[in-house]
Amino acid sequence: MAYADYYCVDGSADEEPLEVEERIELHRPPMVSYASRTGTRRNLAAMRAAGWRLLVSAAGVLRTEGMPYALDNGAWSAFQQGVPFDENAFMRAVDKLGEGADWIVLPDIVAGGLKSLDFSLAWLEKLRDLPTRLLIAVQDGMEIDDVRSLLSPAVGVFVGGTTEWKVATTMAWGSVARRRNCYLHVGRVNSDKRIRICAAAGANSVDGTSGSRFAKTIARLDRSVRQPDMFSRAHESLAEAQLAGEGLLLSSLID
Repeated sequence: MAYADYYCVDGSADEEPLEVEERIELHRPPMVSYASRTGTRRNLAAMRAAGWRLLVSAAGVLRTEGMPYALDNGAWSAFQQGVPFDENAFMRAVDKLGEGADWIVLPDIVAGGLKSLDFSLAWLEKLRDLPTRLLIAVQDGMEIDDVRSLLSPAVGVFVGGTTEWKVATTMAWGSVARRRNCYLHVGRVNSDKRIRICAAAGANSVDGTSGSRFAKTIARLDRSVRQPDMFSRAHESLAEAQLAGEGLLLSSLID
């Protein structure tokens, strides 16, 4: 954050554009693929060969298989199983794997809307001293202005929610990420079409289960991930990104 603060790319230029000017142009690296953790050797070998990373769930086995990884909070697994979110399991995962993770998804409430955001912000205060990037899960019922001021190079966005909401709003979150110079990840991306949407939004990374379950899909999906989008939201100027989101309500993007 000290580097970002010095060059005014910490999000402050978005808040005070007339007084603060970005002093360096940031370039996003190629989009990265994460796959849900699996113990299948063939699939792990294919992921390693493609340079993919693991998304380890706090609700699952806390093993990284020697690969770079990010840490999911386990809320989605709990929701699917119809059980309460296990805060103790999440903290055990943070204690064991948190400092080595690329990023950590703050606990959220699946289908919880703004209640989920309040829950995530309580955890943000608890984990703020970690030397690991933290991501806020955004979903149906949230608007850009609910989270924009919270975002920075240290606190990014995890685009969750229903498939319809995610597809409709990912581009808008791309402009927000450019404005705040924050990390942008999109969850549950298992098709070429959705990968292209994420690339156009300027997402830093995506995750999915296809590669974990079917090794034969990795090569095809990896080709899509590696194809750059020269007109992505990540290449917008600050003014262009601000204009793209001016007065925009995400709820208006849903048919």
